[in-house]
Amino acid sequence: MEEESMSPLRAAAWEVPFTTGGASETEPSSGHTNGARSLMLLCSHEKNGPLVQAKTSLHPSVSAGHLNNQQQYTELASHEGLATSDQFCWVGDLGERALRDSQDARPSSDSEEVARSCDSGGAGAGGDSGGGGGVGDGGDGGEGGDGEGKAVAEVVGADQSASCNSAPDGNPHEKTLVVHGPEEANERDTWSKKMDFLLSVIGFAVDLGNVWRFPYVCYQNGGGAFLIPYCLMAVFGGIPLFYMELALGQFHRNGAISIWRRICPIFKGVGFAICIINFYVAFYYNTIIAWALYYLYSSFTSTLPWTNCDNPWNTVNCTSYFDTSGVAWGKHSRSPAEEFYTRNVLEIQHSKGLGGVGGLRWQLLLCLFLIFTIVYFSLWKGVKTSGKVVWVTATFPYVVLFILLIRGATLPGAWRGVLFYLKPNWKKLLTTEVWVDAAAQIFFSLGPGFGVLLALASYNKFNNNCYRDALVTSSVNCFTSFMSGFVIFTVLGYMAEMRNVEVEDVAKDMGPSLLFITYPEAIANMMGSTFWAIIFFMMMITLGLDSTFGGLEAIITAVMDEYPSLFSKRREYFVLGLVTICFMGALSTLTYGGAYIVKLLEEFGSGCSIIGIVLLEAIAVSWFYGVKRFCADIHSMLGFSPGYFWRLCWVAISPLFLSFIVVSFLTGSKPLKLFDYNFPDWSMILGYFIAASSFMFVPLYMAYKILITPGTLKQRLYASIKPEEGGIVRSQEQVRMTVIP
Repeated sequence: MEEESMSPLRAAAWEVPFTTGGASETEPSSGHTNGARSLMLLCSHEKNGPLVQAKTSLHPSVSAGHLNNQQQYTELASHEGLATSDQFCWVGDLGERALRDSQDARPSSDSEEVARSCDSGGAGAGGDSGGGGGVGDGGDGGEGGDGEGKAVAEVVGADQSASCNSAPDGNPHEKTLVVHGPEEANERDTWSKKMDFLLSVIGFAVDLGNVWRFPYVCYQNGGGAFLIPYCLMAVFGGIPLFYMELALGQFHRNGAISIWRRICPIFKGVGFAICIINFYVAFYYNTIIAWALYYLYSSFTSTLPWTNCDNPWNTVNCTSYFDTSGVAWGKHSRSPAEEFYTRNVLEIQHSKGLGGVGGLRWQLLLCLFLIFTIVYFSLWKGVKTSGKVVWVTATFPYVVLFILLIRGATLPGAWRGVLFYLKPNWKKLLTTEVWVDAAAQIFFSLGPGFGVLLALASYNKFNNNCYRDALVTSSVNCFTSFMSGFVIFTVLGYMAEMRNVEVEDVAKDMGPSLLFITYPEAIANMMGSTFWAIIFFMMMITLGLDSTFGGLEAIITAVMDEYPSLFSKRREYFVLGLVTICFMGALSTLTYGGAYIVKLLEEFGSGCSIIGIVLLEAIAVSWFYGVKRFCADIHSMLGFSPGYFWRLCWVAISPLFLSFIVVSFLTGSKPLKLFDYNFPDWSMILGYFIAASSFMFVPLYMAYKILITPGTLKQRLYASIKPEEGGIVRSQEQVRMTVIP
């Protein structure tokens, strides 16, 4: 048999080449030739790990070499009474390539020896095929003789041991090859229920940005006119990238670092960069949740503390126009809600800026400690625990949003906000800024590139319909943003009515200010304000926690998959160490000037750098790994291949979409400003250093990979872009082989 590189698929898709000896006594008289045969693999994922059954039934009327496509396989399987509902893989005759290219992965000598002995006709000589699978020549206890043939399994991957057992049903013509992975590798968790996964993805994608960023970007870009570029960018850019990451994670079942060995090893630095970016996000994002927790605690009073100007932290500029008629709103006027946020929650008046942030706010320190405590006990046991927590954290915000929508619709002037929200300003569509903001918003809303979708999807079953999941979760995300716009704009219309100004003049600041100043101010003057404040800030906390779960799970999965011998049996301790690092890193954001650090990290820690990372990811998958191979991977999971629309998006449109955002970010950067503070020039340099500190891992690892790879420069480059492994055994696999008559 000609030696050829076989295609070991994933852990659950074993290729089992085999041949038979000379004419058998049981050879049917149909005239089909003996010799090399194809093997049908029925693959299914059980609760405790993948199970692959290899059956060698060939209908007597079918000649060897005839079965070479999926349709013929299905027809034959149906005729032989084999199940066709499970995911299967096809291995063609004479070792032809199956669904994807392979890399040469020879089994350990022990595994190969056991594989050779798993037969029913004695010890036969084995030939090599593909990545090292033995091929036994049948005989009655000897080589090359006539009689019963032998089936021998190819063991994919290194550091494996194997044993040969009799078939459970005692069939003398069947043997079972049991392959064990490395001793330190544990079984990979899977979601207890499909809804656990869906809610986790929705909870990550639907975050605080859907409530504060989308309404702000929308009304800054002409209200309803913004929805047109937003939807176009979602269809041609955001959703294809979302689908791509879910499919990658589910097929390869690896985190953001180790997955690159199977895609394009030279891009492995992308995985390390993703982890660094997630650290930066954890440093500031959880502080925002801590602010919401402080607001929640302050809401348990009969009169909300940001209702009037009679508090110790208020200044002479405090102006409450809700309870006093004829009050003039001047240039220096500050609402009670704004002064509560800046002078009581943040106490920013004690800071001199980034050059003198001041001491720690112990109240916020306590709130942050409580937040990270919740995070730890939600993640320490893996998806089994986090999958249950999201049933509350991912669903509660929708209940609150629906209640707030009804309440907002009944407020005076709400129609003004809705009209501004839905009435398009067509002239805005002619400006580049609107399209840039739409592209950036859909990207940050869906969240590809953070490694979260890879991590969450890696715990799915192999044949889970990730295509449907991508459409459902991304649609829910976009709908939530649209719904949040109504919730926010009804309140903005109400405030514009009370202030007697235009809607666009109401909110002066974007980001957290919209949630911690504008909306609380409106709530404070509603009937039953305490109730509305409590449920609103509870909603904010749950929205934030879901995103934190996702970001930290991305780091956990990436590191544990890359270093299983160190952390696979010590998840609780690893998660504790990770949460501690994030808590310590967030301490600077709890100072009097912590809001400035939050702004700096938000702008540079996860801004342009994460977009550049996703651009490289899209290029690596579509151009280096190959869109054809990627589509074959999806076909092996779902039973159908992505259409031309998805292929075109992955190859051309999505990379152009991301390049457009990167160029716009680099050329359109503006000096930072928060409240009345203008960030100094040196802070911009610091920001660029923060952005580069994560992205630098990409070129550094590329250089490292080329240096450590033997051979000429051309050989090194080729080896660096070729997938290194086709399958990793993380749990016990079983391959049952039936003797060929």
